Amino acid sequence: MSEEDARDAERYEDGLAGKSGDVATFDGHGRSLLDTIQHKLHARPEFVPLIVLVISVAIFGLLLGSKFFSPFALTLILQQVAIVGIVGCAQSLVILTAGIDLSVGAIMVLSSVVMGQFTFRYGLPPEIAVLCGLACGALCGFINGALVAIMRLPPFIVTLGMWQIVLATNFLFSANETIRSQDIEAQAPILQFFGEKFNIGGAIFTYGVIALFVLVLVLNYALNHTAWGRHVMAIGDDPDAAELAGVRVARMRISVYTLAGLICALAGWVMIGRLGSVSPTTGQFTNIESITAVVIGGISLFGGRGSVLGMLFGALIVGVFSLGLRLIGTDPQWTYLLIGVLIIVAVAIDQWIRKVAA
Repeated sequence: MSEEDARDAERYEDGLAGKSGDVATFDGHGRSLLDTIQHKLHARPEFVPLIVLVISVAIFGLLLGSKFFSPFALTLILQQVAIVGIVGCAQSLVILTAGIDLSVGAIMVLSSVVMGQFTFRYGLPPEIAVLCGLACGALCGFINGALVAIMRLPPFIVTLGMWQIVLATNFLFSANETIRSQDIEAQAPILQFFGEKFNIGGAIFTYGVIALFVLVLVLNYALNHTAWGRHVMAIGDDPDAAELAGVRVARMRISVYTLAGLICALAGWVMIGRLGSVSPTTGQFTNIESITAVVIGGISLFGGRGSVLGMLFGALIVGVFSLGLRLIGTDPQWTYLLIGVLIIVAVAIDQWIRKVAA
């Protein structure tokens, strides 16, 4: 060290003499209870729909008693939301990237029609027909993803157009033909696999319900504990920043839409099991129902924040309201009215929570 450097060091040490050695801290004691709740919900947005679900179950339980809390009634809710929940998983992935997919319901129906028609019209083995249906869903999702990621078209416009194309293809290909449940049961029972039931202590479950829970758990793990999931969240939060950080945004978007299409095809298979038949006219409003479950479930429509667990809670809230009001004997329109209120309240809460990150 030179003599000049030594003098500089000595002056630096003299300047520190008498100064506090305490480590800087940030005072959080001034935060109000409301601010604390806001930050907690920003970190775990699925808590809001979970709280609403618990309150809803408690209210209908008090009003209906054992009629609502019976194992049959509670598992009936699960059976009713299984299809919407699976499609909601697909919708959740897309919305987490700040996109939206209006074609999920049509893809689900077309995939189920492909499974049925390839089996009964073209004579393929049912197992091969199922694979063809799954491939059909993945292909539709891939086309959506390529148009959004490579052509940089708005997701709303792309999926709106795909919804019309797939819907028309569905009716043209099926010729509006419904394949009866008796024929499926006799010749291709694998198509009804997810509709098979088993009893546990008076509660009746289907393999479709099991598929829903397995799918939610797998996606929840993937989104929270894998690089792929972190990239999905990063794209939804800020795609430009994600690209600068080395994320291949276009490839990731294509993978998300393709996976969403594959999940919709799985929902089509589950729908055959639920209904027993293959009909080209069913499930036309599943796209709206899936968006409803996602929004009520606390997933932000602006992307980058939310959980598939929250989506599941959102779907269950709709199922609880539907069954509870039906058991009470109210007009079905009250269900739509209350769900509409829940959607608006959910978006308002999301806007309030997002102020934390602003």
